[in-house]
Amino acid sequence: MTPKHVFRLVLNKDYGIPGTVTLPDGGFRRAKAEITSWPGYAPTPLLPLADFAAEAGVAEVWWKDESQRFGLGSFKALGGAYAVLRVLVMELAKAGIAPNATSADLIAGRYAEAVSRITITCATDGNHGRSVAWGAQRFGAACMIFVHPTVSQGRRDAIAAWGAEVREVPGNYDDAVRAAAEAAALHGWHVVSDTSWPGYTEIPRDVMQGYRLMVDEACDQLAEPPTHAFIQAGVGGVAAAVAAHLRGRYPDRALTIVVVEPERAACIADSLEAGKSITVGGDLDTIMAGLACGEPSLLAWQELSRSAWAAVTIPDAAAAETMRALARRDPPIVAGESGVAGLAALMLVTQVEFAAQMLWLRPNSRVLLFGTEGATDPDLYASIIAS
Repeated sequence: MTPKHVFRLVLNKDYGIPGTVTLPDGGFRRAKAEITSWPGYAPTPLLPLADFAAEAGVAEVWWKDESQRFGLGSFKALGGAYAVLRVLVMELAKAGIAPNATSADLIAGRYAEAVSRITITCATDGNHGRSVAWGAQRFGAACMIFVHPTVSQGRRDAIAAWGAEVREVPGNYDDAVRAAAEAAALHGWHVVSDTSWPGYTEIPRDVMQGYRLMVDEACDQLAEPPTHAFIQAGVGGVAAAVAAHLRGRYPDRALTIVVVEPERAACIADSLEAGKSITVGGDLDTIMAGLACGEPSLLAWQELSRSAWAAVTIPDAAAAETMRALARRDPPIVAGESGVAGLAALMLVTQVEFAAQMLWLRPNSRVLLFGTEGATDPDLYASIIAS
């Protein structure tokens, strides 16, 4: 039985309002064609969680397991590396070196000298930086990753293992984002961020288009369309990608999208409550490190402000308990602190009848979840599972 915890449920009063298309389908088709051509690509498994479904009182719960994506341990491998490739190809074209370079060209080192002079940078809580570093190394570029003080040493080491220089700056994730942008402007580097802001949207859009492949795979793997998706959010990029893709895939179905955040870093929930994008300040301290973000991505907010039915915020203890519950299953599921947020929220809200009703959760509901990371910091994972 899942222990009870206090959670916050925010319904989106602006749900369904018209808006612009944030992620055009043509961009997704290009991302899918590219990423599925890469060596090592394979769809990740979609696992039934019948035990959790029974406890939650719903018909089905499905878990998209991203713990082995490209060997990087998270879904982020789909977005950051793809956006790195897009930047390098454009830079080679702008320089007149190669008008139509391909990923195969870059992997083969065909333009190695020119590419090695390009530096890619970003800020990270861990997983995005690892994907960007992996992409930069794979395609031959230099890489500088900015982190804030609470990013664990294990996650820093995993980024550095892909050849990137890791630089710490004071503050929280949002401060690291600003530091990366300032350094890029000073040195002529190229920011590949998973968050967007006014005047900087195209590269984050490529990142989000890559994320959609995870959702597309899940839709292909399901026998019936889901009725619900619970999806965790930091700046909101993956949540918006999930929402946009499910809306496009099932245009004639009413599908309930629920965004999940740590209670101490709930920028999407606060924004839905206010009816406008809100920045959360402070250190954003949470064990859900990949979700410790205080400022919504512009593109993500444009999508979620109209397509998210609600947001749920959860305490750290709920995430830790969900990790342990998955690890105790037979067979066990290895899921990191950020990756379990959607499942943790589902199990909490279904304990409160009113909350379940507000989210349209019924005995015939089919819930899609995204296990967005595995044990991306093995030491931290082990300590949580053992506690």
